[in-house]
Amino acid sequence: MIADSELILNADGSIYHLNLLPEDLASTIIFVGDPDRVGEVSKYFDKIEVRKGKREFITHTGTLAGKRISVISTGIGTDNIDIVFNEVDALVNIDFQTRTLKEELTSLDIIRIGTSGSIQGDIKIGTILVSEYAIGFDALMQYYVKSYSEEETSLQKAIQEHFDTLTFKPYVGRASEKLLTKIASGLPKGVTMTAPGFYGPQGRTVRSVNVYPDLIQRANAFRFDNRIITNLEMETAGIYALANMFGHHALSVNAILASRVNDSFAENPAEIVDEAIRYVLAKL
Repeated sequence: MIADSELILNADGSIYHLNLLPEDLASTIIFVGDPDRVGEVSKYFDKIEVRKGKREFITHTGTLAGKRISVISTGIGTDNIDIVFNEVDALVNIDFQTRTLKEELTSLDIIRIGTSGSIQGDIKIGTILVSEYAIGFDALMQYYVKSYSEEETSLQKAIQEHFDTLTFKPYVGRASEKLLTKIASGLPKGVTMTAPGFYGPQGRTVRSVNVYPDLIQRANAFRFDNRIITNLEMETAGIYALANMFGHHALSVNAILASRVNDSFAENPAEIVDEAIRYVLAKL
């Protein structure tokens, strides 16, 4: 039995942070960072049956062309991904009455629709790019025991050798092959770098001195097995690593709003994000 302090439920039986009951959640879930973006996704649903929220975690569950879909705002960063991922897994795989693991486990389809910056000059602002792999430059997976594929381990080793001044060990996660085939067949794919912050951890120096001042240049120059680091954001590696650990399917779809090598930002960011939303919903 899972202790009360390990799996915290609210007075109505809903899970602590997401404020959801098991029946509130669909088996296909869209993650967005911004709480305001939840409505930008669910406005395309034919019907919305659940609207719940707590703190930055807003959930709408509804149907589109007969398919039940949940969209959840995660907030920014892999620390929030840790909360959301553990709670959505518990909602489908833990019996809240007995506080035990269910005999038959459910595998969720989770698609992140997020914003990102390109670190390659030939990836234009407005591109919709899918993360085939993600590299975590944060500490999340230091706290979990997880097996890694031979390909993930090789990529991780290459990253450590290339970024040889790092004082921490990056981790690697891979997208779901099923979702790559279903959703990403017509989109460019790349390796995404996940940072634990927006400013210093992404090489920005507004009014600070960075320990890794050449972070973007190093990332731009990385090459391994015909792969390059294409973009930089704050959630994907945590999503992929936890999805692989729990046995869920995950895919990250990135709306490229900035070019870090050309020092430019989109003039129409809302339109680019909406294009990514409509693309994913059409594929579901």
